[in-house]
Amino acid sequence: MLGDLLNGLINTLDITILLIMTLATMGGIVVGTLPGLSATMGVALLVPLTFGMDAGTGLLALGALYIGAMFGGANSAILINTPGTPAAVATTFDGYPLTKKGQADRALITALLASVVGGIVGTIFLIFLATPLANFALGFGPPENFWLAIFGLTIIGALAGKSIIKGFIGGTFGLMLALIGMDPVSGYPRFTFGFYNLVEGINLLPAMIGFFSIPQVISMMERKDKYIAKYEERKGIYKKTITETLKRRVVLLRSSLIGTFVGMLPGAGGNVAGFVAYNETKRFSKTPQEFGKGNIDGVITSESANSSTVSSSLIPLLTLGIPGSPVAAVLLGGLLIHGLQPGADLFTESSGVAYTFLMGLLVANILLLLVGLMGTRYFAKAIAIPVHYLAPIIAVLAVIGSYSIRNSMLDVFVMLGCGLLGYFALKVDITPGPIVLGLVLGVIAENGFVLSAVISETGPSLFVLFFTRPISLILIILTVLSIITPLWMNFRRKKKDQESQDIESLPHKNAR
Repeated sequence: MLGDLLNGLINTLDITILLIMTLATMGGIVVGTLPGLSATMGVALLVPLTFGMDAGTGLLALGALYIGAMFGGANSAILINTPGTPAAVATTFDGYPLTKKGQADRALITALLASVVGGIVGTIFLIFLATPLANFALGFGPPENFWLAIFGLTIIGALAGKSIIKGFIGGTFGLMLALIGMDPVSGYPRFTFGFYNLVEGINLLPAMIGFFSIPQVISMMERKDKYIAKYEERKGIYKKTITETLKRRVVLLRSSLIGTFVGMLPGAGGNVAGFVAYNETKRFSKTPQEFGKGNIDGVITSESANSSTVSSSLIPLLTLGIPGSPVAAVLLGGLLIHGLQPGADLFTESSGVAYTFLMGLLVANILLLLVGLMGTRYFAKAIAIPVHYLAPIIAVLAVIGSYSIRNSMLDVFVMLGCGLLGYFALKVDITPGPIVLGLVLGVIAENGFVLSAVISETGPSLFVLFFTRPISLILIILTVLSIITPLWMNFRRKKKDQESQDIESLPHKNAR
């Protein structure tokens, strides 16, 4: 295996392949940065261009674009509070507040480094532990997916902002949006209000663009500020930020491992990984009250988690032929087009291509670091565009991005409707994070529950499926801990504050 990996690395370092991967990485960053142009769309558009390439080069181009797009989503998330990809939603929570503080360059550099570290960790697991991890992922059935979604919904408390009650109201609204579409049991349309196209449900991308971008555009128009935020390029910011980020080894590793674990589960993806990792980082932080206000750990967590899903989503694809994400499904088509059959035989009959692809993912992350470092200073200058120019640009991109997903005007209306709802929700301190989380996890939870109910009719009872399977029990324990831990920590914090106030009041009492 080591010999195959070495040969794969040598193949990847060919100057022509490096040039193609560099261009694909740059294209991926652009695709990820523009709202609506997701990584899935970018990879799908690139597949036909790889027909004239050999299998190894074509796959490396697709992988490099995927990696670049996953990082690119952070650019718009940090600079204009609009995630370029669904996986970058959690990056907005602390990335945009850093921009408002005049630290856009610091946030962008941190996001880049975290993305590279997460991508490398995920690729290492793909290379050395693909088979056992794929077998573990097979243990996730409908009951486990249901509990994973329930565990994810407990994160709402971490995203709620000032009021947990308002956070749960937002999450409930997101769950209600997830109910629109076809009933998974009867196949009967529900809550479509006569619009046939809504049978497919609310598409995440236009809803996400609406909830984040439209309120931002309206807020820009309301304010009289000339720019989103002040920005001045600072000397030594690269060295200082790189040192600061690499010192947070625990946060980087924990978030990358969470992303690797979640990414290999079919149907989860980078958005779920980002939310889960963000919650865990906030839970273990000594200053959880600073999250959502520009805590650099929030940016590190989200980006390292979602980038590690790039490689881990390929684990079930390459070993079992089961795509772990929409992008992996497109890559499956790329493999088949080049005459490669995913599965155990891929690493024996086509070992040269397989190991070249694996090592190429590592090289692509290094290329992302180099390209990103050169482009960060130019990305940050985007906020120097006057607001009266920037607001229309964001609005136009939001409309184009929403329409391009399915070439449907309904998606544009969904985006505008969600945008207006998001704007009025912000007026009452309901942030878009819990709403989007409810929309993402509501579909997973319902499908898991319904499929479990169907299975229980022909096999074990529903109780046995939900409460006796080992992975389900682990997820239930994690869910309970996720609910109890914030309450316990809040109780201890209040008790400690009270004790401090009592100690401070003692001298005044003695003086009397």
